[in-house]
Amino acid sequence: MTLNEVCNRSFANGVVYALKTEDDFPIEVTDTFLPFYTKDAIGRKQNKLDNCDLGDRSERFIIGVSTMSGCPVGCKFCMTGKLPKWRRLTAEEIVDQVEFVLSKHHEIKFTDAKEYKINYTRMGEPFMNLKEVKRAIELIEQRWPGTHHYVSTVGLKGSDFSWIKDNITLQVSLHSLDEERRDDLIPIKKKMSIQELGQIRTGSNLKTTVNMTLVDMADFDIEKLKSNFDPSKFFIKVSPINPNAVSEGNNLGAGAIEGVNLVCIRRVSWKIIQRRFVISWKMRVSIMRLHSRLRQRLMLVPLAVSSVSSRKRRSKLKVGRMCCKMHPLTKEES
Repeated sequence: MTLNEVCNRSFANGVVYALKTEDDFPIEVTDTFLPFYTKDAIGRKQNKLDNCDLGDRSERFIIGVSTMSGCPVGCKFCMTGKLPKWRRLTAEEIVDQVEFVLSKHHEIKFTDAKEYKINYTRMGEPFMNLKEVKRAIELIEQRWPGTHHYVSTVGLKGSDFSWIKDNITLQVSLHSLDEERRDDLIPIKKKMSIQELGQIRTGSNLKTTVNMTLVDMADFDIEKLKSNFDPSKFFIKVSPINPNAVSEGNNLGAGAIEGVNLVCIRRVSWKIIQRRFVISWKMRVSIMRLHSRLRQRLMLVPLAVSSVSSRKRRSKLKVGRMCCKMHPLTKEES
């Protein structure tokens, strides 16, 4: 293994590790788990936990890997692009991240989990390192057959999606339904238009995920969303900004979606805890009611919605990622 651990941070359902390559390039890898029933958000028509049990790695074992150290895309809310230098990782370095996480868990084999999944969603744009990403997937399939591979992209011009099939799933980063605004948030020039993203078709066993990290509600347009993204082909995911020096330096604030992470405090009660606020058990009544109203309105994939603030009702929704990602460092993985 060519990677060295620098530090880590633990959360209720996993750990984020900061690593360094042999030539001192920093990378990030995540090690998380979820109850198996959370995989079927569409079929269950909800995206939340049923009870206090967060599950373990025998159910959904999810490893998030970096495909680059740093990133040249420069998204306005992402710290990765501010690293002083970047480089593409080799396939071996991508696989080493998986091995690093698995070395922490001798109690379970990766392939013994009901779902064992690799998210290519940490540092870097996978489609700017496609040769090595594809080779890493091949190597992982040889060692851990049946792995679910989840590959994220901003949608580079000229991208070939024909290899996204079977147990490989695609996620595209949208963030705004206004082209000029999206160009500002994702400043790389050679990327697909919103209309072109909506024409993507894959042979995956699952729908393509459209990720929207909303800066403000003006970035969201339900009519444009419905006209560009066929609900039978796309899964819509709304994500909060994870505030950092870059997002704050670009005056993005906390975004339109205030992210909350579900943590169960045993022998106490349900609580939703993030850095800034706590939502009590009684709040779940308004959560369920608002969730139902939004689902009827959007006619899309249901969201886990926490509350509408009476003071900010005209512009802000507080949407909790109650099951897909419970660590606040996540850029866009699912």
